[in-house]
Amino acid sequence: MPYYWFKAFHIIGVVVWFAGLFYLVRLFIYHVEAEAEPEPAATILKNQYTLMEKRLYRIITTPGMVVTVAMAVGLLWTNPEWLKEGWMHAKLGFVAALLFYHHYCGRVMKQLWRGECKWGSKQLRALNEAPTLLLVVIVMLVIFKNQLPTDATTWLIAGLVLFMAVTIQLYARKRRLDKERELAEATAIESADQTPEPAQG
Repeated sequence: MPYYWFKAFHIIGVVVWFAGLFYLVRLFIYHVEAEAEPEPAATILKNQYTLMEKRLYRIITTPGMVVTVAMAVGLLWTNPEWLKEGWMHAKLGFVAALLFYHHYCGRVMKQLWRGECKWGSKQLRALNEAPTLLLVVIVMLVIFKNQLPTDATTWLIAGLVLFMAVTIQLYARKRRLDKERELAEATAIESADQTPEPAQG
């Protein structure tokens, strides 16, 4: 019975943790893009995103991580033989990478608050794909264990995931270029309106 309780709350923790990670970096993107807005909109938006990031990281994402790790320890306690399996070693390695990602996001968040973040929105969009890839690999290891398939179906799924990631990046780039074009057109119209009329006579 303890195994099922640990497993149930482990899954709940994973869902909460990844939901937080997915949305957190999306807020970082909005936070960085707010820099391009005119005042006072830029300050208002940055203050709002700072508050949202703080609450998301501290109230949802980090507790989700703690529950996930704590329940994983419980699962290993009920099944210590898993620690002898190669798939578990690989999974723990990817989980360690995910923990690093989590804490690195916390660091980027604090840099945003201080106005010291060097990441652009394009780089943050690429960073936002990392937990998706880690999630796919971890789930595959849990499901297939040491029999991880390498047939055509597996490569097809991997290709679809890669295609989705590339599509998201291209769509984000298109949105950014459209926004820059609209801003340039608005600036050109505003400059034309401010051009003085030639003197008559």
